[in-house]
Amino acid sequence: MKRIIILGAGQVGHTLADALSADGHAITVVDMDAGRLQDLRAELNVATVQGFAAHPPVLKKAGAPDAEMLIAVTDSDEVNMMACQVAATLFNVGTRIARARARDYHRFPRLFARDAVPVDLLISPEETVTSQIHRLIEHPGALQVLDFAEGRVSLVAVRAYYGGPLVGRELRTLRGSRPGIQTRVAAIFRRDRPLDPDGDTVIEVDDEVFFVASKKNIRAVTGELRHLERPYYRVIIAGGGNIGRRLAETLAEDYRVKILERDPRRAQLLASELPNDVLVLEGSAADDRFLEEIDTDHADVFCAVTNDDQANIVSGMLAKRRGVRKVISLINRPSYVDLVQSGSIDIAISPQLATVAELLAKVREGGTATVHTLRRGAAEAIETVVHGDAMTSQVVNRRIDELHLPHGTTMGALVRGEEVIIPHHDTVVNAGDHAILFLTDRSRVSEVQRLFQPSPLFF
Repeated sequence: MKRIIILGAGQVGHTLADALSADGHAITVVDMDAGRLQDLRAELNVATVQGFAAHPPVLKKAGAPDAEMLIAVTDSDEVNMMACQVAATLFNVGTRIARARARDYHRFPRLFARDAVPVDLLISPEETVTSQIHRLIEHPGALQVLDFAEGRVSLVAVRAYYGGPLVGRELRTLRGSRPGIQTRVAAIFRRDRPLDPDGDTVIEVDDEVFFVASKKNIRAVTGELRHLERPYYRVIIAGGGNIGRRLAETLAEDYRVKILERDPRRAQLLASELPNDVLVLEGSAADDRFLEEIDTDHADVFCAVTNDDQANIVSGMLAKRRGVRKVISLINRPSYVDLVQSGSIDIAISPQLATVAELLAKVREGGTATVHTLRRGAAEAIETVVHGDAMTSQVVNRRIDELHLPHGTTMGALVRGEEVIIPHHDTVVNAGDHAILFLTDRSRVSEVQRLFQPSPLFF
């Protein structure tokens, strides 16, 4: 258990406090808004302190002298960085993490050395969301695409549909269907309930199927699970804020991009600074007439990434009605995610969950290298490095079927050097392996951590 201070009780701070308190950590949340803190105490088992996040007396009251970690996610980049400075200089807090939205800060990593602004990890939700959307556009038909082991392994979610190649087939038929290509179905969600997949499991229409494979084989495996869609080419981005701008810059080289911005001054700025082949259009994405005028009907992807959830939902629904192949909407309120993704919106992305996933790998011990939240935070996929030896570890030099994995936990892949291994029951785990695990119930994370944590008392 760690003593952790979270600065900021907004949506990111709230989601983070929920996740970390569920992991068993002692959490104190600081915010200026008494109402937010009252709501937090009513819902979660956390302590709260009202006050300005960067003031030394406030941090002292929050327990900074005894805290192992401080995570600053207020709405101000500068307050977050100053709070890390105070925490390091006055209270010697061991690990300091800050959210910074302004892109310019990320361009100068020397600013965040110990003898400068002592931030151990600088996070950008906007950058994380941009990367997620880019991967989804790269993989037509995918609901989620997550990378592990420095990009050597991917976990992909697809939905089975009526008439698709996998519906009505047993999972064992996947094996050997393409020589030299291996995959593992890590989990299946049917009517929002997880199934433990085995060779006899038969895929049904609307099943959400998560599979693991070497990144280079993802497209081939996707073709086994559903008919391959033709690549996307035309992309419309609704919203010219930080995320919309970054997304346009990222996609401009490979796709035909239009970006919609309702504010005239912002639209003019985007037109002057974005690549020449990005078409900037001034207008409201929630105006159906405007969508008709800009030829939305022929777009492959529509990304609604404004700061307004309602605008993202409405514009996404309008785009889908016009025949756009994939609609991706940014949803800031986690309670909206399930609601909209079951309707006209193909994929709802939550910046809060993306940020929490990035932070969990830093907070957790036991070799955790990567964490991705799935199913709107109910499930997780984690990458953990296997440490120890046969005398100190419960997993080293043991077969997969000898491991006491918690219920609902699947070993999806092992990465050994440059080799990606899709494990079977008799695969032996080696020290130094990167294990990719899928947990349908994130409350089991602590059990997985204990299993992979070496101990001198184990023999």
